[in-house]
Amino acid sequence: MLAAYLDHTNLKPEATRHDIESLCHEAVKYGMAAVCVHPGRLVDAHSIVDGTSVKLCTVIGFPLGADTSATKLFAARTALDDGADELDLVINIGAVKDNNYALVQHEIISLLELKNQYDYQLKVIVETALLTVEELSAVTALISESGADYIKTSTGFSSRGVSLADIEIIKRCKNERLKIKASGGIRKLDFALQLLEAGVDRIGTSSGVELIEEYRIRGGR
Repeated sequence: MLAAYLDHTNLKPEATRHDIESLCHEAVKYGMAAVCVHPGRLVDAHSIVDGTSVKLCTVIGFPLGADTSATKLFAARTALDDGADELDLVINIGAVKDNNYALVQHEIISLLELKNQYDYQLKVIVETALLTVEELSAVTALISESGADYIKTSTGFSSRGVSLADIEIIKRCKNERLKIKASGGIRKLDFALQLLEAGVDRIGTSSGVELIEEYRIRGGR
């Protein structure tokens, strides 16, 4: 079932409360995995998806990843208090460029420590468009070792979204436990299906309804 792989997403800065409510109702209707909204929309979304199978996801340090570690930790705790089931954390990309992987690891571990108090999933956004093959390989290995639940490819706000080449690099460098969330520019069904065939566990997209409807037209469910 395609819908079970989709994070129905609206992270547009101009999104209204009505837009977010529509997003949530669509996710519930089609049985999608999650909705992904900005932290300021969590309360609105929670009132709709609470009690359903749809998980509530938000972003931390989005879209640049350049907040301080303390700011990210505070935002994560606040989001969990507001009902988030999943957090998508943008790494400090500048730290990667500085070869300061210790800072990247510290931020991930500090959020994972919140699992002592909250039941949630952590997805770590690496922004593949901005990383070299060597950097993506190194950060994938780091995320694997950290114990995060997912590595996520993109914010959707950079020069490009996910590519199949990104997925192949990640698969070579991750452990078996780490899952993959592909995101950024996934608007066509054929591409979504290629990503799933390549081993992706979750897809973040703002085109979830369109993908599901086309999938059903083709005979899927």
